[in-house]
Amino acid sequence: MAAAAVKKLQVLVACALLLLLAVGCRASPLQIGFYHDRCPQAEAVVKGVMMEAISQNPGNGAAMIRMLFHDCFVEGCDASVLLDPTPFSPTPEKLSPPNNPSLRGFELIDAIKEALEVACPGTVSCADIIAFAARDASCILNAGKVHFEVPSGRRDGTFSNASEPLKFLAPPTSNLSDLVDSFVVKGLDAEDLVILSGAHTIGRSHCSSFVPDRLNAPSDINGGLAAFLRDQCPADAAPGGNDPTVMQDVVTPNDLDRQYYKNVLSHTVLFTSDAALLTSEETARMVVDNANIPGWWEDRFEKAMVKMAGIEVKTGDQGQIRKNCRAIN
Repeated sequence: MAAAAVKKLQVLVACALLLLLAVGCRASPLQIGFYHDRCPQAEAVVKGVMMEAISQNPGNGAAMIRMLFHDCFVEGCDASVLLDPTPFSPTPEKLSPPNNPSLRGFELIDAIKEALEVACPGTVSCADIIAFAARDASCILNAGKVHFEVPSGRRDGTFSNASEPLKFLAPPTSNLSDLVDSFVVKGLDAEDLVILSGAHTIGRSHCSSFVPDRLNAPSDINGGLAAFLRDQCPADAAPGGNDPTVMQDVVTPNDLDRQYYKNVLSHTVLFTSDAALLTSEETARMVVDNANIPGWWEDRFEKAMVKMAGIEVKTGDQGQIRKNCRAIN
């Protein structure tokens, strides 16, 4: 009887360990140093290409950070945003209005992939390339103060449709409630929204993204900035038409820093979605903290980027490792 009880206890302990192992695997499907043995130079190759690209044009760094967001919020972080149209899939994500024509950096991803295929053929996923490139861009544009590790092991998706970004990427005209909802559905929260919005301190925006609701309609935008923008942007700016671009942050346009939050407080931001951060006591307090406490935003940005880069990832036997980031194998 005692032996049977001991055996039953051993079985229960073994089952509990298996359950903990399974939960652990589900909770952390990626790992830091995933390519340590598979392709030791993988992350160094990505960083080298990014350093050169950003030295030529800081906008290349902004493009990679934005690409990670636009990829991860649609079908998860699986590089589905990179797929080109084919006769079998004529309207992929990259042709969707939130991505076309504003999303940039596809050629830069091609260059990184080409270098990695020489170093380690068929090993590094396009999804991991996007994550590494966004990580390195953050570090370079912040002069090393933003520095974090990105777990890897993502695999590439095989599905991409232009209707999907419209479901999950909140437009720049969104109010705070819609913005928070779009983050919550992806496992992120209001603080992640405020922190990741700080990336609007770099990069450029098409005039059509803000002219209709910020310049052609009553808004809280600073009068001086509004006058400047009216000189830069036609009143009828529209995608595909006369639609120039302007810097999102005219104070430190090439630095990934906390200036964005100072701009929010002074009403010198482009988008309704930026101004919306002041419409609740909770998010407004976050804006003030990020603007005024040195290092506060950088520390949280690192964590939020890693969190975003883990959305709905494909690992193990899911997806594939694309040989060409623009096409499924």
